[in-house]
Amino acid sequence: MRTVANVYILSLAIGDLAMILITVPFVSTIYTFESWPYGLAVCKISEFARDLSIGVTVFTLTSLSVQRYTATHHPIRYLSHKGRTTLTQANTFIWLLSALLAIPGAYYSFIMKVAVNDEHTINVCYPFPSQLGDWYPKTVVMIKFLCYYAIPLIIITIFYSLMARSLIRTTENPVCNNDSHHKLLKNRRKISRIVLGLVVIFAICFFPNHVFMFWYHFNTNSNENYNTFWHVWRIIGFVLSFLNSCLNPIVLCCISGVFRSHFKRYIFACCHSSQQRSRETSITPGFRLINSIDLNTKV
Repeated sequence: MRTVANVYILSLAIGDLAMILITVPFVSTIYTFESWPYGLAVCKISEFARDLSIGVTVFTLTSLSVQRYTATHHPIRYLSHKGRTTLTQANTFIWLLSALLAIPGAYYSFIMKVAVNDEHTINVCYPFPSQLGDWYPKTVVMIKFLCYYAIPLIIITIFYSLMARSLIRTTENPVCNNDSHHKLLKNRRKISRIVLGLVVIFAICFFPNHVFMFWYHFNTNSNENYNTFWHVWRIIGFVLSFLNSCLNPIVLCCISGVFRSHFKRYIFACCHSSQQRSRETSITPGFRLINSIDLNTKV
């Protein structure tokens, strides 16, 4: 399971886990509590974790699309030591860039007091200080749309188009026709479908939230025009943006047979531990080695 694609998927899983454990429990209080109850520190941490997770997700998917194209079009470079070094550098760069882009949101987030009436005031965790002016939220919304959505999807589309053309050419003019070559092409197509499935889920889940943010911050009459439709749209965007982190492992289970088998193995280990131990005693060491090699070559 220690392949290049799986290293990226591990990075993606860590980002999703940070989103689920750190951000969702606190941000969901916007819709369950009238006032923000956790204080300034948690407000900043939740904003940072959300932006960090989104950055890791989108940049990992972008790197995966580049990696899939390299594996298809430049397999020798992909398998070289330089390629492994590039993998480490790419993952380090992904996390550093995501953290860098998440710092402003955490730094400027504050507890805003909103007067509901003359006798009642509520606290709101808000990332856009009024002293920075109207340009700041508009700039942040535009930068997040470009960095977290538009530019990565354009890059992914370009590399998937190049990869599709390369696979078509390889199929029409194969270098060799032996079984190992066909198996290699089949595995590459499977991995490409996995990455494509993750990208499609990401594009769908984050689209409503970007639409709402553009409408709210670039429409001068957004507060007056905020109605039931936009409230429902906001909730849908909120839910889908976090649902993306929950859907990624489901997509992997549906598409990847190896991921599905390992998922069942570790998740249901407690239920089948006794049965598994009895089976392992009857399996020879040679068969275990062959089985492990087979699992590492399938997707």
